[in-house]
Amino acid sequence: MGLSFRGEFNQKVDGKGRMSIPADFRAVLADGDPRCPENPLPRLVILHGPHIKDCLHAYTIEAMQEIEEGIKRLPRGSVERKKASRKILGKSWETEVDKDGRIVLPQRLREQIGLGALSTMTAMGDYFELWDAATYERFEAEDDDDDDIDPLIFIDTPPPQAES
Repeated sequence: MGLSFRGEFNQKVDGKGRMSIPADFRAVLADGDPRCPENPLPRLVILHGPHIKDCLHAYTIEAMQEIEEGIKRLPRGSVERKKASRKILGKSWETEVDKDGRIVLPQRLREQIGLGALSTMTAMGDYFELWDAATYERFEAEDDDDDDIDPLIFIDTPPPQAES
């Protein structure tokens, strides 16, 4: 298993939709792109659509390949395969990080999430979310009701190994 996305970053967005991808995230994208390091400009896949509320999801090439393999394992012609294909493959867009560490997000994707002059990119392990910063701030404020809950309780971890 490769590197994971970690951290939260605010990035400026210019009028043309250009934004820097944080160096930490670029390292994960490069690790998850079979073309790298021969081609030093890592690719990523942006997933969008109404089923993803208020943000976009950004995956490495390898992570998206795993998702595609999962779709291919669904029975041909099944409702599940058609829905997954439409909502994942049909709502994905591949791009490349340029030599300055930026991507250009198309206007239709910026409009979908109401992206203004400042974005928030937050790590989700095998992908990262891209939000309008003000929308993310509101989302975080609404989510504050659970601040007294330690999220580690949700994780099923194996018990520590006894030393021999």
